[in-house]
Amino acid sequence: MKKQVNAALQVIPKSAPKEMYGIIDKAIEKIADSGLRYQVCPFETVVEGPQDKIFELIDTLQQTVLTAGADEVLINIKLHAGKEDMHIEDKMEKYDS
Repeated sequence: MKKQVNAALQVIPKSAPKEMYGIIDKAIEKIADSGLRYQVCPFETVVEGPQDKIFELIDTLQQTVLTAGADEVLINIKLHAGKEDMHIEDKMEKYDS
């Protein structure tokens, strides 16, 4: 089994300001549909899963945002991988109330 990694994805569509949040919502829908564990945060969404599946998701997000009307898209990626599986709750449990 492939090791689980965490990736923080910030999707920034270049579009008219009124359209931007609707486009971001479409990207979050794709993340939800991916089957990967995820947590939406104010400035990015953290996903957990095999690295190859996360990179497939990034490609899907790019296409989704462009199809939804953005002229361009910036995707900032932070990836945390290690010898052992990475889990979102390991990083968040002491902060979750």
